[in-house]
Amino acid sequence: MRRRPARNRTAVALVTAGTAVLLALTGCADGSGDGAARDGAAQDVVDQGYQSGDGTTTTWARGDRVGPLEITGTDYEGTAHDLTRWRGDVVLLNTWYAACPPCRAEAPDLAAVATEYADQGLHVLGINSRDAAGTAQAFQRQLEVPYPSLDDTGGEAIAALQGVVPVNAVPTTILLDREGRVAARVLGLVRPSTLRALVEELLAEDTA
Repeated sequence: MRRRPARNRTAVALVTAGTAVLLALTGCADGSGDGAARDGAAQDVVDQGYQSGDGTTTTWARGDRVGPLEITGTDYEGTAHDLTRWRGDVVLLNTWYAACPPCRAEAPDLAAVATEYADQGLHVLGINSRDAAGTAQAFQRQLEVPYPSLDDTGGEAIAALQGVVPVNAVPTTILLDREGRVAARVLGLVRPSTLRALVEELLAEDTA
């Protein structure tokens, strides 16, 4: 059998390694996007279909938004949360887990936005469906995350999200308008400029 030249084997290895790095930096695939679940996601509420976690941003005009989204749960400190209490304000939801590289990369930007816009009516809530409490709390302390995250190992919050807007990558960032409706979704690592633009646009909307 003819052997592949060593130079070609090296090139293949470099391409494979580069692909792995790219996937790590953009978004971690969510197993819920496989098989039948992914086929269901193709019937997206906005007919966008399945998208990889590459930072793709989808926005909805006010007349096309679906919701309001209803999520309840308890954070890692034992505090109960209910999105209905934040009606009238803008809400940012972010799915994450501690071992996800893009989740760690975007955490400082999310923390900065949560702090900067809190007085203007922005609430930020994380959703973690994978980590035990100790792991999640260590992540929050290390990266100085100022907002709470739901302990969603039972999957209730993610199921509520999937019922309104597909979440096929971790991290995923979802923005709700003042009526609790889905206004924007970012699959994968969210860029700081994109994040701020989305938040500021929703904060500027009136409630008429």
